[in-house]
Amino acid sequence: MSDQIDQEIATEVAANKILVYGKGTKSMPRCGFTLETIEFFDRLGYPFDVVDVLENPEKREALSEMTNWPTLPKVFIDGKFYGDTDILGPMAQKGELQEILAQAFGDAPQPKATIQLR
Repeated sequence: MSDQIDQEIATEVAANKILVYGKGTKSMPRCGFTLETIEFFDRLGYPFDVVDVLENPEKREALSEMTNWPTLPKVFIDGKFYGDTDILGPMAQKGELQEILAQAFGDAPQPKATIQLR
């Protein structure tokens, strides 16, 4: 792992309360799991960002080593790695995720209106 990539990841994670490393972007996800994660956070109503690591194998490898999580997406909340929606979904059902997000943001979210295309 290069120090430059590690620093880039640390800077990105620190700059975002919720950061998703995935395949594609927020406006153009390039895999179903990244899309699922984007839709998940859209429903929760908190601001988040997505970093596309599909074309950056060095960053993907660095993230896998750093998190000990081989797959994408990888979700960081308030600087802490949580996994993906397989982990976050059950946490949300139990109300645990909402508490973590309320602590991270210091307030309640404003739910966004969404359009279901399916």
